[in-house]
Amino acid sequence: MNSLTDKARSSIEDALASPTIGWKARLMFLGPAVIASVAYMDPGNYATNIQAGAGYGYKLLWVVLLANLIAMLFQALSARLGIVTGKNLAELSRDNFPRPVVWIMWVVSEIAAMATDLAEFLGGAIGLALLFDLPLFAGMIITAIITYGILLFEGRGYRPMELIIGAFVGIIGLCYLAEVLIAPIDWSATARGLVTPDMPDTAALAIAVGIIGATVMPHAIYLHSGLTQNRTQVTDIKHKRRLVRFSNIEVVLALAVAGMINMAMVMMAASAFHEGHSQVAEIETAYHTLTPLLGAAAAAMFLTSLICSGISSSVVGTMAGQMIMQGFLHFRVPVWVRRLVTMVPAFAVVALGVNPTQALIWSQVVLSISLPVPMIALVIFVSRRDIMGEFATSMVTRLLSILGASLVLVLNFVLLADFFGIAIPFL
Repeated sequence: MNSLTDKARSSIEDALASPTIGWKARLMFLGPAVIASVAYMDPGNYATNIQAGAGYGYKLLWVVLLANLIAMLFQALSARLGIVTGKNLAELSRDNFPRPVVWIMWVVSEIAAMATDLAEFLGGAIGLALLFDLPLFAGMIITAIITYGILLFEGRGYRPMELIIGAFVGIIGLCYLAEVLIAPIDWSATARGLVTPDMPDTAALAIAVGIIGATVMPHAIYLHSGLTQNRTQVTDIKHKRRLVRFSNIEVVLALAVAGMINMAMVMMAASAFHEGHSQVAEIETAYHTLTPLLGAAAAAMFLTSLICSGISSSVVGTMAGQMIMQGFLHFRVPVWVRRLVTMVPAFAVVALGVNPTQALIWSQVVLSISLPVPMIALVIFVSRRDIMGEFATSMVTRLLSILGASLVLVLNFVLLADFFGIAIPFL
């Protein structure tokens, strides 16, 4: 076992048994939500957020805020499930649902995992290709090598991976802090966009569903329960309560950062593109347009954050795919096989000449359509006292989680109705 992991586990156990916890010990509790938060700032977010800001200015910021609040709730519940039961969501689904349901859930979850990796892998490759003036295929090869190299650290325990992913999150956050400082943001319009629900047309609806699909991620809900299930051995109820409380705090902090980064993406796109460049809808166009509008530094930071996002989220997506397969099927494949299989859709998209940014957008819609599966399963399990004991959700939390899952279902229904040409009278 890696010494960093041993140290973290020992510090967590000592802190849980201690009446007071110092700030250094508190840092050891950080990790699972940081890794999960990467799913909320992946390249799919870049694609949907650029389209939202360029096409509709600050009007869809409320969707980003709403999606982030839903994400906080479900990630907190997923983490609680792993801490309390010692099992992840996929394992509990396999143990409690009928076999046909388990197979359907696994197939849907695998499709979602591949859609996830399509967005993440393509995003990293696009960033590398643009920054270093390489063919997209070369960017894909480099991304594959880097992500596989990082995945090898998973065998050294959880702490090295948490630190590596945390470093990527820090770089993305710093890049977008600089972007917001460079771009002339309309702060009054930002405030209105955050608190005033507005859905201008069905195209905005498609982007809104894409934002939710890119923000509340199916694989992240599965993954978070797995990241907390074996992080430390906790049997004492008091210690579990304390661990759940720290987990909730970490979720709020990590996803607040992810939410602010997503809002910053929309704000930057609204500031730079909405007036005069509202048709900017592709990452490549956004990069080339940013240089004359905000300068080379802003464009370079945009690409740097995109590369970090693509690489880190692709690593996390592969970790989640492994956990989903192991949980549902009790079967695990070598990480290089998993990495190879999940890259196939991305290479197919490029080989067929499909627009990469449009592929990113529609991958997020696929994710949003798959999202109710883990959401509903999670709501069921965290509500059951025979599984969660005293940690079963309260009536208020249960209603909020049902409301969040229902909202996603309704938005998906509206999107599919529009896709098949069915009239939507309230739009």
